[in-house]
This record gives sequence, C-alpha cells and structure tokens, in this order.
Amino acid sequence: MKFYAEVKQTHARTAWSILELVFHGAVHNVRKSHTSAVIGLLLNLVQAVMMIAGFYLMFAFTGTRHIAIRGDYILYLMSGIFMYMTHVKAMQTVMKADGPTSAMMKHGPMNTLIAVGAAALGALYLQILSAIVVLFIYHAVISPITIDQPIQTLGMMVLAWATGVAIGMIFRAATPWQPRFFGIVATIYARLNMIASGKMFVANAMPTVVLGWFDWNPLFHIIDQGRGFIFLNYAPRYSNVEYPLYFLLACLTIGLMGEFYTMKRVSLSWSMGK
Repeated sequence: MKFYAEVKQTHARTAWSILELVFHGAVHNVRKSHTSAVIGLLLNLVQAVMMIAGFYLMFAFTGTRHIAIRGDYILYLMSGIFMYMTHVKAMQTVMKADGPTSAMMKHGPMNTLIAVGAAALGALYLQILSAIVVLFIYHAVISPITIDQPIQTLGMMVLAWATGVAIGMIFRAATPWQPRFFGIVATIYARLNMIASGKMFVANAMPTVVLGWFDWNPLFHIIDQGRGFIFLNYAPRYSNVEYPLYFLLACLTIGLMGEFYTMKRVSLSWSMGK
C-alpha cells in the first residue's frame, strides 16, 4: 500500500509549476542545436557575425555606405541584423515546437502552450545573449560604442521577438493542415524579410513611393524605431511603435484561436505522415 502526500494546488503553486516547466523546456530547446549550450551559443554567434560581415562587404563594394545613419557604421548594421534574426528565429522556433502528437505531450504536466512558451523563451535567450557578446567584443576590442537609450532598444528587440512568436503561432496552427505549403510560405516570409525588414535602409532617406513597399511590415517599424533609440542623431519620422503592437495582438489572437482549433482535431496520422 502506497501513501501519497496531498498537496493543495493553489493558483500561485500552479503558476510556479508552469513557469518551472517553461524554464526547463527552454533549457532543453537551447541544447537542441548542440549538446553543449556553449557550442550552441557559439554557432549562433558565428551566424550573426557572418551576416554582419556579408552586409558590410556588400555595402562596401556597392558604395552605399553614405545612406547609413551618422554614427558607428557597424552598429548600424548590427541594429538591423540582430532584430531581424530575433524575429525570424522566434518564428521558426515556435513553428517547430513540440506539438500535440509529440512524445513530450505524454507527460502529464506538459501541453502545447508550455512547449511553445519554452521554445520562444529559449530563442529570446540565445538572441539577446548573442547580441550582448558581439556588442561587448566590438566595444572592447575594435571601437567603443554608445547606445543612446539602451532600455528602449532592448524593448524593440523584445517586440521583434514577440511579433515573431505571434506570426510563428499562425504558421504553427496552419502547418498540420498543409505542411509543405505553409513550410514554403514561412521560408518565403523569412527570406523576404532580408529586404522587406528595411535593415539595409534608413526610412527617413527613402522616397515616399518606395516607403509604401515596406511600411506594411511590423519589423520595418521595429528596426527603424530601434535605430532611433540607438543613435542620438536619428529621429524616425515614417515609423511608429503602435503598428507593431496592434499587429502583435491581432496575430497572437488569430494564432491562439488556430492552435486551439487544430489541437482539438489533431490526429496521430498527421505526425506519421510528415
């Protein structure tokens, strides 16, 4: 005969248990890319540095450096690249988070929302830590830099992550119905944002006709506003913070509705057919 200690489940205890599950899930997701968390971070750092170097060389050969904001040119590049990577990585990680038919869902406390939260938190941790390490190395070894409003800049990076999570929720809910089609759409969205995010341009210097091709994109507004917080001499005129926030709320609502709808109709055959 076994005896069990009865534990009274309060709202605070339940919330703490969920947070604990999300934390351990985030650690698990960070280690997915490599068994060593340090190597996983280094791989992410190498990817970011290669992208910065690639854009630097491209601008140097095309002679378009003069369109950048007055200030540190490499910081200008990093401001766009880090927010772009945070957005896209969050979207991709949420899409690939454990679903209802995953083996992890066989454990009682687990559910899909905890899996999504853990994946999103792990992506945010990796991107922020990567940005801090690269900025510190550049500041200490190459050239001292100054960020005009660091707290607001961090807020823009978190907003880039949050909108990526919201868009990832929509793709996540839709993917089980047409895995190949929505997988291709998500890839196109990520590749399109290489240009449509505006990380290579300054919004204030863009003609009005060209500006209309970019201002639909919340990431364009986030990057432009972020540069306004980073650089003392730049004041964004053609972007705002309100649009990404409204976009975030709308996409998150649609994504959660789609996730609950899909979760009720999921079958094991979907995961077997992938």
